[in-house]
Amino acid sequence: MELKISKQSRIGHTLVSICGELDLYTAPLLRSGLADAVVPRTRTVVDMSGVEFCDSTGLSVLLSALKQARRNGGELELAALQSPVRRILQITGLDEVFTIHATVDAPAAAATGAAK
Repeated sequence: MELKISKQSRIGHTLVSICGELDLYTAPLLRSGLADAVVPRTRTVVDMSGVEFCDSTGLSVLLSALKQARRNGGELELAALQSPVRRILQITGLDEVFTIHATVDAPAAAATGAAK
């Protein structure tokens, strides 16, 4: 399965868009893409709208990136989760660990003082 990752600067954060399945086979590409995007003292938002499947390997990569971001004074947040991915985060309790936004525009609204 192919995984596409793109990165762009937004108001108050970096947006990383992911399209494809997050699993054992795509984990190395995800790890590399997030390592490039997660830089010290930066808020990184991961657009998950293109992700329909995520296994434990994908969750592990996301969690590692979150820990890296926090160690370096930054943050990694998730946005626009599809139902199957949201459900796996709820089952594992990771929905309490990650900041999750309903849309990719919500983090920018929060940064400018509007409601999330």
